[in-house]
Amino acid sequence: MSTGAARAGLNQAPAGQTATTIDRSQFDNRPSFSVGDVLRDSPGISIKQGNGPRDFGISIRGSNARNGFAIRNLVIFDDGFPVTQPDGLSRSDLIDPHAYSAIDVIRGPSSALYGNYATGGALNFRTRPGGTIDGVEYGVDGGSYGYLNNYLAAGKKVGNFEGSLFASDTRGDGYIGNSWFNTQTVNFLGTLKATPDDRFTVKIINNDLSARLPLRQSLNQFYTNPFQQGCTTGMGTAGCPTVSLFNNGFNGGKDTETATQAGLGRNDRRTIVGGRWEHDFDNTMTWRNQFVFDDRNISQPTGSTSAIGDFPSYNYMSDLTKRGEILGLESTAFFGAFYNTLTASSDTRNVMPGGNATLGRLSSNLYSETTNFGVRAREELKLTSALTAVAGIGWETTLLKGVNTAYAYAGPSGITTTTLTTADRQFQNAAPELALLYNLNNEWLLRGRVATGYGTPQVSNLFVLPTGLSGNNTQLQVQKNLGYDLGFDWTPNNTLKLSATGFYEFFRNEIVSQATPIAGVSYTFNAPRSEHRGIELAADWKFYPGWRFMAAYTYLDEVYTEYVENITNGAVFSFNRAGNKIPGISPNELTARIGYDEFAGPLTGLGGFVEIQWKDFFYMDNANLLKAPGYELVNANVHYKTDLLSDTFRSLNLFLEVRNVFDRTYVASANNITNTVTGAGLQNSASVLTNTTGSIYAGSPRTFVAGMKVAFK
Repeated sequence: MSTGAARAGLNQAPAGQTATTIDRSQFDNRPSFSVGDVLRDSPGISIKQGNGPRDFGISIRGSNARNGFAIRNLVIFDDGFPVTQPDGLSRSDLIDPHAYSAIDVIRGPSSALYGNYATGGALNFRTRPGGTIDGVEYGVDGGSYGYLNNYLAAGKKVGNFEGSLFASDTRGDGYIGNSWFNTQTVNFLGTLKATPDDRFTVKIINNDLSARLPLRQSLNQFYTNPFQQGCTTGMGTAGCPTVSLFNNGFNGGKDTETATQAGLGRNDRRTIVGGRWEHDFDNTMTWRNQFVFDDRNISQPTGSTSAIGDFPSYNYMSDLTKRGEILGLESTAFFGAFYNTLTASSDTRNVMPGGNATLGRLSSNLYSETTNFGVRAREELKLTSALTAVAGIGWETTLLKGVNTAYAYAGPSGITTTTLTTADRQFQNAAPELALLYNLNNEWLLRGRVATGYGTPQVSNLFVLPTGLSGNNTQLQVQKNLGYDLGFDWTPNNTLKLSATGFYEFFRNEIVSQATPIAGVSYTFNAPRSEHRGIELAADWKFYPGWRFMAAYTYLDEVYTEYVENITNGAVFSFNRAGNKIPGISPNELTARIGYDEFAGPLTGLGGFVEIQWKDFFYMDNANLLKAPGYELVNANVHYKTDLLSDTFRSLNLFLEVRNVFDRTYVASANNITNTVTGAGLQNSASVLTNTTGSIYAGSPRTFVAGMKVAFK
């Protein structure tokens, strides 16, 4: 392996990390609408529906299960370019799985290598190289609820240049009322080998999203009307969540409206432009410099208010990788430095009645600055032919600055008063890690790892109270975790691979979010101590010619070990949550698939599979009084791929998939809800909590999707 290739691999699955790679063969013959369709093939991964059609919360070992929207507590890359902004926020809207050849899932605390926010791990999405495409491919997927995705992949390797371009146009009516969507994605990767020692790479991603957005339901509303049908008016139809809007847009009387009446939705754009220069000093040492500009532009009337803002960020990193020997032992050493920053001014405006997300007056403005800078080092040392040791450390300073201006309006004329809350926080964090890899023989690889992670709050977290209103929450601390992994990979032959990992992680000041009484607004707090432990299993078994069985299973047991929650109802009442399960964490998740592909004779290329997805129940509140129900889904697929004897066409791929074959109604997302108390200080029971709104989105009913893909020479 060349030095440059070794360095690129650090974003994929570096030695010593607990990692899984999902390759294209696992999703190339099926409709892959979102990351949820492909990432479930890795153990440790959980998926929940977010605020939009392809906005999914991705969790590694439960890392993001408590977050209300988007992705936190892990770092995401696209071909090694970071697509997690400096404030730690990632979104999956810009990810169309058709563009990718593989996804690397790195599980467990990984801040030594990936820095701030990598408490859960990291993901690296790898687009298809131009030489692999070697021409043009056009595909179309279409199916239930008006779903249609037209996509194009083009690529070539010509001389010293290799480039690939992916573009897609995706739209649909949505299976929940007020959930139509229209999104376009472009993803380009180009690499030029300018000299034998210099390589230049350019990455461009752009995603435009226009979508309507339903309101989240209570559990009772979900049981009554899971797909929010008939919710065009605020009265008369059971199970329809509503939102209260100021009639004049700033104070006084309110009107109660459904999401359809109010016209709630999202209109967002994400643009990422990156460049990388790699220089080989010799055949043992490579210098890499990388710069990324990442701009997130949002207009999100998702509830009683609309978030509006532009979030431009800059990310620069420089590092050296050296391969050689230390005391006669084979060595790979790495040292790098980095700097990233995001400065933004964002508004929160009231939404008025009347439809079309009509905006009223300003509710608050947040000026924020987030800056991270630091260094990281790593050493991989082959102690013997069978034993490899890995040691790494990262050090980072994070600066958070913010000024939140809350606006209040008095009287019919709306006389304005303002309240300022400021924050100026500085955090310094270090993250060491150690790992041992022991190749017992050609069949067995034994793995052991101890590692640390850290994640600072977002500036916006510092200014939201449990009521959902603006206020002072600036006491939030950094969450830190220390994790131990022990596992093995067993590959007795080329038809079977089994992998098992047990982990135990200790958290300090875990950052947890929960829904507030204001729709679309979450409150963030620290749980002083908690413990996460679990088991991850993966199997890939080609047990008979043409047959393949794959499975990914995760067991999670995550509990608070120190946390006293204060709940106010006139007076303040305290409740000890030690020993309680952390809400949002499903203890058991399984994806298993058995399939057959004909490899000889006139039916070569014809195949199919049956897949089951099982997600266990989980608690929705800190007191563990209310459970979101679990579910089992069955998907069935038939596909056909054949080479074409033509001067123009290379191959044809056809497929048909039925998802949720038995039409199970299930919870695709349940945000944590707040416990409440009576005036006497008694916690309200589950029967009361089932009416708490702002939590649940239903999953898709039975859907049919057919697709076709043609490759041109």
